[in-house]
Amino acid sequence: MEFQRSQRVAEVLHQEISRLIQFELKDPRLGFVTITAVDVSRDVQHAKVHYTVIGDEAAQKDSGRALQSAAGFIRRQLGRVLHLRTVPEIVFLYDKSIAYGNHIESLIRDVNKDRDDAAEDK
Repeated sequence: MEFQRSQRVAEVLHQEISRLIQFELKDPRLGFVTITAVDVSRDVQHAKVHYTVIGDEAAQKDSGRALQSAAGFIRRQLGRVLHLRTVPEIVFLYDKSIAYGNHIESLIRDVNKDRDDAAEDK
């Protein structure tokens, strides 16, 4: 029962944090941020918010700093919107999976291009 509750809370947090970032945060350091996942502990005391940023490494770092500094504001806003006994502590973590996927895709493209070039030479 607890696990199902934490999943439901994670889904609601995902939606609300995405909305807050898109419409209410006005930090100029914040780039194009996408929330990819939210993991909530079983006791709903802690939440890990995974995000990704479109842009270079500098945009990633700036957005990470902006999110960390806005964590208190986001938590306070969540407390107003969600009617939970305890609003979880929020930690933002950069999600490297999309960058890793793009890297793998470019490697596959390079291998296919080399194979096509070799086939044309025959």
